[in-house]
Amino acid sequence: MLLGALTARSQEDPPVTVSRPLPPHEPVASAVVFEGLASFGNYNLFASGSGCKLYTGGVEYDRNSWGRFLRSQVDYVAEALPLVLLQEPTQSDYHGYPTTTRRRIVPGLGFSPVGFRMLWRQGQLLQPYLEEKGGILVFDRKVINSNATYEDFSLHSSFGLLVKASPSYDVRVSLYSDFHMSNAFIVPVNPGLDVMNVSFGLSYNLGRHHPVSR
Repeated sequence: MLLGALTARSQEDPPVTVSRPLPPHEPVASAVVFEGLASFGNYNLFASGSGCKLYTGGVEYDRNSWGRFLRSQVDYVAEALPLVLLQEPTQSDYHGYPTTTRRRIVPGLGFSPVGFRMLWRQGQLLQPYLEEKGGILVFDRKVINSNATYEDFSLHSSFGLLVKASPSYDVRVSLYSDFHMSNAFIVPVNPGLDVMNVSFGLSYNLGRHHPVSR
């Protein structure tokens, strides 16, 4: 009888549930960089154009989308350049070599939707990085050669340092990088251009804020 009563009572009692709070959601590491670039010379690496200088200003977005590789944080990178200034000769030959000493400034803009950044020692005082960005530049006239194009594809390869200034801000410095532009022969004339440059930026961290470590 006692066993039957206990069995009946256990069937009437509601099951006991234990609720456990979900772990807090950790925001994805991301940053917005306000940046500028100035070239200090050019060379004929993948292009034949010469006698030009390039200056840009814009905003870059970095987001840790691909985890880690070779002990680095691998980020997706996109960039918008509302300010692009190309200093070029007013006349040049088929290969983009200047045929006059006169110069002019050609304004334009750029957008790089595809890129990646590898960042080492994140959260430390000095954080080396390697970055690659690909996109397009658009000018208000045909550049480097009068028979070339208004649009050029761009590839910017750089390496440098992020210097931790606070948990929210980093200063970005790159003393040498390569900026390549060409029209990929969408017209017969494609002098292209490779410039050496320096760049600086102020990075604001949107996701995880690392304390300054030395």
